Amino acid sequence: MPAYSDLEGRLGAKRSCKNLLAVIVVVAFVCGLTIGVSFALWCLKPRETVSEAAIRSVFLNNSNNFVSFVDNVGEVVTGGVYWGRRVEAALPAGYRHQQRHWEDVLEAGVGVKLERGCGRMQNRLLVFGDGTKGCVRYRQNTDQIQGELFSFYLAQVLQLPNLAPSCVTIVDLKQPLWRGLSNDIAAAQWSANKPVVVTQYIDNLLSATIPQVFKPNERHLNKYDVLNMSSNLPQEEQMKSFVELAQWSDLIIFDYLTANLDRIVNNLYNYQWNVNIMDAPAHNLAKKADTDLLVFLDNESGLLHGYRLLKKYEVYHNLLLENLCVFRKSTADVIKRLKQKGDVGRLLRDMFERNSDIVKDLLPMLPDKSVKILNERIDKVYGQIVKCEAMFADET
Repeated sequence: MPAYSDLEGRLGAKRSCKNLLAVIVVVAFVCGLTIGVSFALWCLKPRETVSEAAIRSVFLNNSNNFVSFVDNVGEVVTGGVYWGRRVEAALPAGYRHQQRHWEDVLEAGVGVKLERGCGRMQNRLLVFGDGTKGCVRYRQNTDQIQGELFSFYLAQVLQLPNLAPSCVTIVDLKQPLWRGLSNDIAAAQWSANKPVVVTQYIDNLLSATIPQVFKPNERHLNKYDVLNMSSNLPQEEQMKSFVELAQWSDLIIFDYLTANLDRIVNNLYNYQWNVNIMDAPAHNLAKKADTDLLVFLDNESGLLHGYRLLKKYEVYHNLLLENLCVFRKSTADVIKRLKQKGDVGRLLRDMFERNSDIVKDLLPMLPDKSVKILNERIDKVYGQIVKCEAMFADET
């Protein structure tokens, strides 16, 4: 009897061990499955962006500079997507109200000298009798004259102050402007009765570099980037940086609309062969040393030549536009109006007819095909603004 009881006890203990082992296996499996699923979900969870992480870090660190900025955030970025009143107030005036004066200068001026300068080989620096100077753009190809002229007209429609006053005229030795320059014109190998664009000469220019936020490692600008810069820049440098970026936001829109490939797109395209090119000065862009105004130079590839090469360069235009989410309110308002009215072609035609009587028979209006592409690009800019408003608008 004792022997039987002992055997039964051992069998019972063995069954208990098996049951315990089964429980342990099940618990281990469930725990392992839970940990595995949790780890997988953690891996698949969208990562917080660098800019967001930096902003959170700044909030936690409670930086005095950042707190000071946040107290006035509406003055720097308003509505989450627009440059605020402090930035707008600090922007240089530029050339918005000087066009009529330049037209009067050309109409009444007398040229006394043509000198080499102003970029391309056949361009010349025109000196007037009173010492005023202008840059004359001469091209055999009228497409480039059209590109320069209609890009300037578009900038006026957009109310951009960054292009120097420009007028189109004809090299006519019977006119006072050219009468005394026959020898210089012959030396320049210019043909008579050719349309040229004469732009007000700008001195005291410095080279302009590409801001860090538009270089390949970052290449985006939204309200989080602005907030991040406010914590990483000394306070005295913050507004200067924001003023520059506000002008760059206009430049990106302008170059996208015109498909200008001779400026920042040129750097982006060549980056595949030269990684240091983004640190070099931007092509056809300068800064006024006394006002920090960015000057958008040499826009002759816009609206015609640039449109013909969209298949090759469109990816670079899109890279800049699709990562821009802080705009000047005035520029965005014009884009929205152009989208609604669809009348940019009429506006450009009216400006051309009003200002170009002297060249109508020699220089055509912007082709309908270009106007169609321009409207499509206005639609794309409009879509980008609306997208950014949806993504970054401040909560009410």
